[in-house]
Formats: sequence, structure tokens, C-alpha cells
Amino acid sequence: MASTLNMVLYFLIFPGLLFTAILLALKVRGAILWGLIATTAVGLPLGQATWHGVVDTPPDIRPVLFQLDFKGLLDVAMIPVVVIFLFMVLFDTIGTLVGVGQQAGLMKDGKLERVGRALLSDAVGTTAGAMLGTSTVSSYIESAAGVSAGARTGLASVVCGILFLLALFFYPLVQMVGGGVEVAPKVFLHPVTAPVMILVGSMMVKAVKHIPWDDPSEAIPAFLIILGMPLTYSIADGLALGFIAYPLLKLCSKKGKEVSILVYVMAVLLGGVFVLKATMGH
Repeated sequence: MASTLNMVLYFLIFPGLLFTAILLALKVRGAILWGLIATTAVGLPLGQATWHGVVDTPPDIRPVLFQLDFKGLLDVAMIPVVVIFLFMVLFDTIGTLVGVGQQAGLMKDGKLERVGRALLSDAVGTTAGAMLGTSTVSSYIESAAGVSAGARTGLASVVCGILFLLALFFYPLVQMVGGGVEVAPKVFLHPVTAPVMILVGSMMVKAVKHIPWDDPSEAIPAFLIILGMPLTYSIADGLALGFIAYPLLKLCSKKGKEVSILVYVMAVLLGGVFVLKATMGH
């Protein structure tokens, strides 16, 4: 296993991370796409990507289509689960919208214009995806890659959606690029896509310059969010840490009036969610 991990790490750093980073530094249009293609091409003979073919019939969705358990949903024991998932989806989306909106220069006075439409679109996608039986359909932080290439108006997202529909017929090819390498039973690494995600993170982190680091009541909650996301493996949990710390620190520093009542309510609710997750063993 150790030799496999070393190989994967080597592959992540050199053909994936370094090559794509050089393309970005040279401002090559479509650098991330070219990096993915090159990394996959190098990975095939090295065993870091597996050939599955190019075109095939889309998988049959009938086994998962509209398989909804409304009776189970109405069980009292499901209430904590529903609340937890609600906050996870909500804060995952908000975190993504703020991060990508900041990078795209769409944030004005700390606010994202017409955010209601974006949230509605995300809600429709999440609901439709659940009915179809897919994994959660939501706003994804990978959109930063499109913004870095010049996307601003939403047309790129429309084109991306159309390409995703076409990708249904090319899922063996998608599986080759996005599929992981099993380094231990049920332990997968993703040497082709992981370098891109690291570079997307470098695009996002420049937004920290807008944090007032000289004000602990602002800086500490922001830092908890930044640190909390990777440590908890959850955008939602990382955001929740900041939302709980922010009003608490404002109150303790006698700046409580700067915080709206809604934020206090959210802090209490999120604290309750953490308690529920702890009691449920998650």
C-alpha cells in the first residue's frame, strides 16, 4: 500500500499539479481542461487512470427513479436528519455562491445581487436530483474554474449543463477521468482530478484579503470557517463554526448590535444541529 500511495502522490505533484500550474501561470485558455487531459494521458500507462471505453448506453435509472419514502420521512426520528441535511445543503450553497461570486467580482458591499434566484435554482436542482435518485445536485465550488477562464454571465453554466447531458452517453470516458484509484479496501484516491481541485483552492483563497484581520471578532470566525472546512470534510460544518463564533465574539466584545437577530437565531439553531449530530453519533 505504501508504494501505491507514493506513486499516487508523485503523480499528483508532477504530471498533474505542476503541469496544470504552469499552464495557468502562462495564462493558457482552458488550462485546467488541458491539464486534466494531459494528466489522464500520462496516468493510463502508469495505472493511475483506467480505460473504460468512450461511448455507452446511459445507466438505467429506473431502480432509483422516484424511490421516495414519505412514510419514513414523517417519522419523528427523522426530524434531526432532515434539519441536518437542510443546513448542510443551505450552507454548502451559500459558501459556494459567496466564494465564486467574490472571485467573479459580483459581490457588492458584501452582498451578492439576485442571490434569491441562485438559491431557487439550487433548490430546484436538489429536489429534482433527489427524485431522479442522483447524488446531491447543488452549486459546486469547482465553478471557480469557469470563472478563472472568464465566465461571468451564466452562459458558461448553461453550456456546462448541456455538456453534462451529453456526458451521459460518454460516461465510460468520464469514469476514466474522475474514477479513483483503490489503494486499500474501500479507500480511493483521485490522482487525475485532485491536482485541479488544489489549484481551484488557490484561486479561491485570494478572497481572504477582504477579511479585516486586525479585528479579532471578524478574523477569528473567518479563520474558523477556513480551517473548519478541511478538518471536518464539510463546507457546511466549517461555515457553521463561523456562524456560531461570530455573534458570540461580537457579544463578548460589546459589539452585539452589529449582528442582526437572524444571525443570532442561526447560531442557536446551528449549535442545536451540532448537538443533534453528536447525539446521533455523526
